[in-house]
Amino acid sequence: MALTGRAALVAALGALPVGLLEPSWTGILAVNGPLALACAVDYALAAPVRTLRLARSGDTAVRLGEAAEVHLSVTNPGGRTLRARIRDAWPPSSWVPDAEADASRHALTVPAGERRRVTTRLRPSRRGDRRADRVTVRSYGPLGLMARQGTHVVPWTVRVLPPFTSRKHLPSRLARLRELDGRTSVLTRGEGTEFDSLRDYVPGDDTRSIDWRATARQNKVAVRTWRPERDRHILICLDTGRTSAGRVGDAPRLDSAMDAALLLAALATRAGDRVDLLAHDRRTRAQVQGRPPADVLPAFVNAMAPLEPELVETDSRSLVSSILRGAPRRSLVVLLTSLDAAPIEEGLLPLLPSLTQRHTVLLASVADPHIARMATARGTVDAVYEAAAGTRTRAQRGRTADQLSRHGVHVVDATPDTLAPALADAYLALKAAGRL
Repeated sequence: MALTGRAALVAALGALPVGLLEPSWTGILAVNGPLALACAVDYALAAPVRTLRLARSGDTAVRLGEAAEVHLSVTNPGGRTLRARIRDAWPPSSWVPDAEADASRHALTVPAGERRRVTTRLRPSRRGDRRADRVTVRSYGPLGLMARQGTHVVPWTVRVLPPFTSRKHLPSRLARLRELDGRTSVLTRGEGTEFDSLRDYVPGDDTRSIDWRATARQNKVAVRTWRPERDRHILICLDTGRTSAGRVGDAPRLDSAMDAALLLAALATRAGDRVDLLAHDRRTRAQVQGRPPADVLPAFVNAMAPLEPELVETDSRSLVSSILRGAPRRSLVVLLTSLDAAPIEEGLLPLLPSLTQRHTVLLASVADPHIARMATARGTVDAVYEAAAGTRTRAQRGRTADQLSRHGVHVVDATPDTLAPALADAYLALKAAGRL
């Protein structure tokens, strides 16, 4: 039983003059007796809460930054009209900060034997699964003096997917891919390692691609054209250890790595390659393997959505073992991890020969643009110290990248905004050079 604000105010105003004029229980009861009777009648006429039937429908997945709608149907099987306020509780991260504070609160009236629906509009501020909490219903009587209150558990989950902001770079990279494949009109057909067709020689062609047998048969110079090999295997590995938790700008490094992985997966799938995913720190957190081309991107997005950085040191030996199991034949291994000196030198470097002798390895890392700004700071003593720290950090990353290069690893070190296109360009360069 709940005493509403209206009833409390009426009781206070009703009791005050009686207490001043005739300070006796008889006078107070003379005024408050009818009020108590009205409250009792109002409470009795309020529709019961426990017998209500609640059900959900609506969106089950949404990209980060977009809105999702979850519908709550309320069926009133009783014989009295339901006049209610409903709070549909969700975790705080289901709304962007400073968004509508009352987005989860609804007022509705449901006549006896009928059903009504309310909609909760979610605007998630983080990736992952957002699960509905309890639904609290406060049922008012016709006078609004008293209310019944109860809760219902109505399960529902909305999966918040990575936003894939780098998809804006996909058309330009697909155009470059078509040039490599020889499917657009360019001066020289695509380079690669898989024979495509013959055509007439034009000035500027590489003389090494002249087909002398075809030239002898046709009495004119014929040139072989090539295209990048298709059906190559690409394994994208996300390091979900402690270094992926570091924030660069407004997001963890892991989010930028995911965005780059999605662009590469979309591009490689369109290039006819097979793409798998492995997320690992001390154990495998997510894995996508053997999906048909049309299912690769949805599977990647769904697998990445609940991933969060783990505050543990990545087990490089376990990671390399998982890579070798997931790529038994020669593949392109794309490792999205940190270029910090300690984890690389103590963990990954000693194990690289087992990878590079069997696979082509491409390491991509998220660089902090603030380091570059620090390195150029001048004017004050503090700025000079910042410049020294920034220069030292950049030099350390450069030395680590050089060490990796000497072991045959291709390194991409770029800021969050440029990592995805830079990784796609590195893939296309390997494709054009016939390294896949």
